[in-house]
Amino acid sequence: MTTAEITQWLDGARKGDRAAQEAVLSALYRELHGLARRQLDGRAGYTLDATSLVHESYLRLFGTPGAATFEDRAHFFAYAARVMRNVVVDHARSRMADKRGGGSIHTGLPEQLAGALPPDATMLALDSALERLAEFEPPLAQLVELRYFAGFSEPEVAELTGRSERSLRRDWQKARMFLLAALDGGT
Repeated sequence: MTTAEITQWLDGARKGDRAAQEAVLSALYRELHGLARRQLDGRAGYTLDATSLVHESYLRLFGTPGAATFEDRAHFFAYAARVMRNVVVDHARSRMADKRGGGSIHTGLPEQLAGALPPDATMLALDSALERLAEFEPPLAQLVELRYFAGFSEPEVAELTGRSERSLRRDWQKARMFLLAALDGGT
């Protein structure tokens, strides 16, 4: 499978071609599943697993023909990382609403389990900070999505974006400083 073939499938999938959608999913499923595992890494206690995240993201990516356009494989993975982040954030919002009595019956947790709940509030704060970063510096926000949420290494991001690793390292530092300041309440 070549990059050109994937780009053609992505274009067909965007237009609603079911065969192209299935080709994209089968060709890129392992990579999407790995991306989903990285999205959920360290979030013990989530009821969302990597397979569910891939399937929900797939529906959001291709559920409406023409909803998104993908210039190439790199653009597809950047967009897929953003969609997966949105699914995880929506899941965190739902869990936070449930914790505040969102129609469910409240039962107490044993003290030793209370600390094992995932940090939904932290995920929501990070999402908010990343949205603010995207307003000021969209390339930095995309870098964070590719590095942190998609889990790509510097060389992989350099290959996907066509940028040098040195400039990516510099931008990574800027993005991290912005996000840390935002999470500490400074932005």
